[in-house]
Parts: sequence; structure tokens; C-alpha cells
Amino acid sequence: MTIREWPTRNWPEGVSHDVSDYHRPLFDILDESARDYPEQVFTIFNGATRTFAQVKDAADRIANFLAANGIKKGDRVAIFLPNLPFYPAIFFGILKAGAVCVTCNPLYTATELRHQLQDSGAKAVFGMDHPQFYPTTAEAVQGTDITLTVICNIKSYLPKWKALLGSLLGKIPQADSHDPGHLFFDQIVECYQPVPPAVQISPGEDLALIIYTGGTTGLPKGAALTHSNFAYNLRALEEWTRLSHEPGKPPEIIRRGGFHTFLGVLPWYHSFGLTTCLMTACGSGSRLVCIPDPRAGDPPFTDVLRAVEKYKATIMPAVPTIFIAFTNHSLLNKFDISSLMGCFSGGAPLPPEVCRRFEEKSGAVIFEGYGLSETAPVACANPTDKTRRKIGSIGFPIPGTDIKILDIDTGSKELPQGEDGEIAISGPQVMQGYWRRPEENNAVFRRVDGNRYFLTGDIGHIDEDGYIVITDRKKDLILVGGFNVYPREVEDILFQHPKIAMAAVVGVADPRSGEAVKACIQLKSGETASEEEIAEFCKTRMAGYKRPKYIEFRDELPVSPVGKVLRRVLRDEAKISP
Repeated sequence: MTIREWPTRNWPEGVSHDVSDYHRPLFDILDESARDYPEQVFTIFNGATRTFAQVKDAADRIANFLAANGIKKGDRVAIFLPNLPFYPAIFFGILKAGAVCVTCNPLYTATELRHQLQDSGAKAVFGMDHPQFYPTTAEAVQGTDITLTVICNIKSYLPKWKALLGSLLGKIPQADSHDPGHLFFDQIVECYQPVPPAVQISPGEDLALIIYTGGTTGLPKGAALTHSNFAYNLRALEEWTRLSHEPGKPPEIIRRGGFHTFLGVLPWYHSFGLTTCLMTACGSGSRLVCIPDPRAGDPPFTDVLRAVEKYKATIMPAVPTIFIAFTNHSLLNKFDISSLMGCFSGGAPLPPEVCRRFEEKSGAVIFEGYGLSETAPVACANPTDKTRRKIGSIGFPIPGTDIKILDIDTGSKELPQGEDGEIAISGPQVMQGYWRRPEENNAVFRRVDGNRYFLTGDIGHIDEDGYIVITDRKKDLILVGGFNVYPREVEDILFQHPKIAMAAVVGVADPRSGEAVKACIQLKSGETASEEEIAEFCKTRMAGYKRPKYIEFRDELPVSPVGKVLRRVLRDEAKISP
């Protein structure tokens, strides 16, 4: 694929339009950091640390265990865990065995987990020793191809005094009983030598992960991604990200070898958190703070604020709901979060007002990006400095990637600059396809100018300065009397209201206009407002057909575990009488 220079005068200075050196096994990033920084701390959890050498040692033992118990190259192995320090060792251990990792949402029910285990054909699963999570795992494996179930207890990853005290007081979570056929993580690490099997990996052909996506719109389907898909994304992000590491100093690539501390607030079962946090921290030899539950604390999100201060976190990939939670937190001024330098925002559109508030309070720079599970995940991003980024856009394609805006009806005709159409992505990060879903693959891939493009389902355009602007999801478009209303545009305006913490806009049936705009609003703590007040606010800020006809106040908006507001849930719940 020949990469064109992106048509803009604002391309970041010094950043190449293409990258190389990514056709390699994904586990190389752990091996290289363990070689270069063996004694550097990698994971931090409740004050306990593990070095890169220790994580590599555990990963090698897990790979040996899997191979010795019949797991072969190409077999699927599932991880059903929150962000705990086991995760990197298990993840890389699976890859070192030549197997394919299947990352599973730890909040899933047994039925949901069983679907992914059955659909992927997984033969092994790593779960958590916990009163809630373990019974789910034990139930889900019934009727699947699972032959190995490994249970992880956090005791081994706590400081010794906490582990001892927790055992004495019975405060370390564990299941009431265990299936006698299930194994324990600690036993595996103790019994197997750190000698991974000799497996030949073809990075561009062999799968590294199957990540399930589409759960907010229907039955999840697995995005099948290769080693090169992720290795490329890491290499492109390394080239793209430039931060000012010291006041007044020019931006430079992320410093390696322990300079940075990544805050693991995004779930690692999702490609956004996995790539931009866990993998990027690993590849740069940085520290990684494990946050299994970002909402923990009283009030919620207090513990994660405390972690930023305690561990001097410098980089935080997050979704808009996290930034909103920080800026609206009643105790924010009690914590020092000035260590934060760079924050990657993705997963959902970032309201400009939220960006402004967070940067004012933290001093960090937020650079918004865009991607999907199907693209490992990053496809484009704003420049990482405030002078070249454009708030409200998703920036430019990352090095080595091309973006086209195609017609919505057929996805085959490229549209002129400035015209809205479906965003299509071509690049080394684009998945092989959906796991065992040939019909789905035919629907989302197109050949344009000799290259293979993935149809994202998102609507957008390229503006006069070359920045890509997402207008909305194709399926979220609201048709009001023949006029297109894009929920994000209305939401961005609502976020400017000083009393609104979160807002989500959906279309609901209306007998006169076909559809009408409904705004679901969560107010900031302690605030009150009326429908009339919100309506008056909108009246002077948007055209009549865009204004919410229905306004509903809610204590909370439904969000996915990744932090996306679930518009589908709001639409399903809407029961507006004619």
C-alpha cells in the first residue's frame, strides 16, 4: 500500500507519514523491555510492584504450562479478568504459546461469557478467585470446549503485609468453593519453568487476539486481529505522540525506561485500554498502575484520583466519562493531579467544554483520537500539542494509515472534501475480518483504488484544513421532518450548560415529524434544573429542528464498561406518547 501525504498544512512537525519495523510477534515488546530494563517496575497494584523481568518470567512459565497441557498454535485462550497485575503476564504468556487471546468483559454474565467461549472455540480460560467472578466462570465453561480453567487470587500480588493481614482478617476475596479440576495461577507459576515453546509466528497472518465488539447493538462478533495489526499500531503511536516532558521544552517522543507512569483506568479486555495503556506502557518500559474499578471510592472515582497523586501518573488514556468524572468530582481540589502530561481521549466523542475544563484543572493536554476494535484500535488522532490539534475533530490518520470518505449508500464512491459520508479505513491495523462471519465481512470491506478499506459505520467529513470530523454514527442519525440531526452536535451544546454533567441525545418516534430529538440529562451533584430552563438554553444555540422536544432528567445515564453512553438503551427505554 502506497501512503499519500495527508492534505494538510498542520501535520505535526517531525512526524513521518509512514512507519516500518512492525512485522514482528507482539510479545517482542515484553521481551525487549525485560532485556533493556529488567529491574524497572512494570506493574503497580495496591503498592506492590513487579519488574519487567518478573513479568516476563511469569509469562514464559504460563506459555510453558499451556503448551505442556495441549494448547497448540492457533488455539484460543480466554482472559476473564479485570485490570489486575496478572493480566500482562497471562496475555503475553498466551501469545508466547502461539495461541490466540480472547479478551472477555469481566462484568459479563455466565450466558454472555459462554457465548464468547463457544463462538471462539476457546480451550482454556483464566478467571478470578472471587465470590462473583468465579461462579460465573465455572458456570460459563459448561458445554464449551474449555479443558483448562485457571483461577487467579490477588493475594500473590499484594504486599506481603497486606496479604498476611488480609488472610488473617478474611478480607482477601475468594470463592466459597472451587471445582477440583480447576487450577490455580500460583501453582502454575511455581511448577513450570520459564521456558516458552519454540513457536514460529507469521506476524501478518497469525492471529494474536479475538476481541468481541458490537455488544451495544446486537450479539457481539469477534474481530480477528494479527500480531502485526497491534505491533503496527504501537509503532505508529510511538511516532505520533510527542509530549513536552519538561516545562518550556519542545515536544518529543515518549521517553522510555521508566520516565512515564500510565494509569490503567480503561479496561484491558477492550482494545483501547489494551493498546494505548497496557501495551504502550510495556513497549516504552513504563510503569503501569492497575485500576480494576475506576469508580471505587466515596464518592465514586475518589480512589483513582488518589492513585494519580500517589503514583504521579503522567499518561492517562481515557473516555469522556472519565474526564467528566474528574472535573465534576467534589473532592478534586484535595488531590494533586498536576503530574499528568498527556491524555488520549477516545471511545466516544469528547465534548469541547469537557476538554477545556479538564485541561484547566490538570494542566495536561488531551488529544482526541478515533478507532474501533476492528482497527486495533487507533486509526487517526489529533496532534498531541495544543497548537496544532483541533478540538471537536479526530485529527489526521496516524502514520501508515489512509482514510477515505465514501458514499453512505454503497460505500464505493469517494466524496469531495467537506462532504459528509461514511468513514473508511485502510492500513496495517485493519483486522483480518470477523471471526467465522463471512457475510459480515462482505458487508464491511470495499476495494477502492486497489486498496482494502473497512467501512466503519461512522459519518464524517474532511474539513478545509484537512482535519477529520465525525458527525455521528450512521445508525444514530435522527431524521426530523426531513432534516438530519446529529446527536453529537446537540450534546456538545448541552455540555456547555453549567449545571449539566452528562447528556445523551437520541431520536424517538414522533407523529408529526417522523422522529423527534430527546435529551437525557444527568445534572451535576447538588444542582437542580427544569425542562423549561434547558429548553430556553437550547433556543438561542441551535436551529429549531435540532432542539430537544423531550427532556428527561436522570440520576445516571447507562454506560458500557468502557464508558460509552448506550444510546441504544435510551432509545429502547423511550416511551413517548403521541
